[in-house]
Amino acid sequence: MNRRRPTLLAALTLTAAAALTLSACGSDDSSGKGADEIAGADTGSSTPSASPTATDSAEPDRPKIDLPADLSYTFDWPKTGDKDKDAVLADGEQSIKAVDLAIVNQDPLDKAYLYYYEGEAAAGTQEFIQAYVKENARVTGAYRFYDAVVNIRGNNSASLVYCEDQGKAYDMYLKPKKINKTPVTKNSYVLYNTQLTKNDKGVWAVQKMLSQRGSDKCQP
Repeated sequence: MNRRRPTLLAALTLTAAAALTLSACGSDDSSGKGADEIAGADTGSSTPSASPTATDSAEPDRPKIDLPADLSYTFDWPKTGDKDKDAVLADGEQSIKAVDLAIVNQDPLDKAYLYYYEGEAAAGTQEFIQAYVKENARVTGAYRFYDAVVNIRGNNSASLVYCEDQGKAYDMYLKPKKINKTPVTKNSYVLYNTQLTKNDKGVWAVQKMLSQRGSDKCQP
């Protein structure tokens, strides 16, 4: 992989959450060795639709997520009509943005992502953010998320499987400022499987995350 310095890549690939916001990657990506087999992502709808928003039923202490104008997100996640499933989609959207906010703020303990991540996922995400801080870098560009599949398991457990298109997303080093643009390849598409639990705040918090870069299920 030629888009990151080796030290940053090594730190990122330590965790299952490492692909959370990885930008587009060339064909020389070796991160596939850590990919996890993920099932259930081939039944989602890719029909464009307005994504659900967490603010529709926001708790008073829900963190506000304001990101720079150079970061944009498209969530092709149609509402299902099921209250619990739509809440999972809404909180999933916020959790993704919260991690990028922590990277932008250069803060591995940023309160926004810690609101949406717990346990194993929170620990792995902290390492992921710390790697960006160490390299004085952040993310930039446009992300698209699609083919979401939600399964509710009991009252307080759920899974969210989805795809991410990182073809127009990149790393940006801050000093000196430099955007590391890379070509779009098969590895620009990532499949995720997240396990969530509804906590005592009523938030669907991510507990575990598996990812597979270059998944055939996510190819355009």
